[in-house]
Amino acid sequence: MGAQQRVFKAKINSTKSLRKIFKAMELIAASRIQKAIARVTAAGPYADAITRAVSAVATQSNIDHTLTTEPAEIKRAAIVVIGPDRGFAGAYASNLIKKAEELSTLLHDEGKDVATYVVGSKAETYYNFRERAIAQAWTGFSESPTGDHAREISDTILEAFHADVAEGGVDEIFLVYTRYKSAISREPEYRRLLPLEVVEAEEAGQDALTSPVPAGPDADHVFPLYEFEPSAEEVLDALLPKYITSRVLAALLNANASEQAARQQAMSTAVDNADELVTKYTRLANTARQAEITQEITEIVGGADALAASGAGD
Repeated sequence: MGAQQRVFKAKINSTKSLRKIFKAMELIAASRIQKAIARVTAAGPYADAITRAVSAVATQSNIDHTLTTEPAEIKRAAIVVIGPDRGFAGAYASNLIKKAEELSTLLHDEGKDVATYVVGSKAETYYNFRERAIAQAWTGFSESPTGDHAREISDTILEAFHADVAEGGVDEIFLVYTRYKSAISREPEYRRLLPLEVVEAEEAGQDALTSPVPAGPDADHVFPLYEFEPSAEEVLDALLPKYITSRVLAALLNANASEQAARQQAMSTAVDNADELVTKYTRLANTARQAEITQEITEIVGGADALAASGAGD
């Protein structure tokens, strides 16, 4: 019985130690969520401005630009999977990868080859473990993405988009990321990044990846009339790379906020489970102690009865 009590006490102590770690991680994630949301909000004005500028050029000019023209045939597509570098976030990473696999299957069914780009160690490990080819991977900044990181990613995928398919290029590009809705609501999704679908500026501040802007006769009611110098095509050449970078950054920031929210929720659940285990092991330890005391009393009483019986016999 004493050995059983020691086992339960050891479990109680180890569970309490783990609870402290889980609680610390929960508090850290909670503080980082606010910072991540603030960064998404701070990036909104720039996303609004550049989206409206690109929308104005795209809707008020009739030029055919490489980034806005649908190819006659799409042979190869790229998927950029934006995931976490660390775990302890519940099903966050697995749900994201499931969405990426769903998109990959859909593209394969359409007869397209797929090139996979990954952000975050978890996604990289998933594909490497299954010996799946990765075009390029970026890791180490899922919890602190910056404009430089977004620019590096956008430059790489733009280079692939401009390259010939026979030389490893792609005809279209998709982003797969988790959109942050609230502290308890996150939604993994995929959106086509290229060829470009310009979005509403008012919505761009939220995730910069929404529905196309109205074109044609109604365009004049959405945007004021502009004159473009030196030309609309050169303005697009200057704006579109920045616009693509802003969309990638928006996805990175949403993914960061989603990761922290998922980690806080997972750690909160872990703390609750640890409390339940401590209560359970404490009850088991008390039960074992009571059984030990009962056994000791029984042995004492039995010994006393044996002595009494022996004295009576004499």
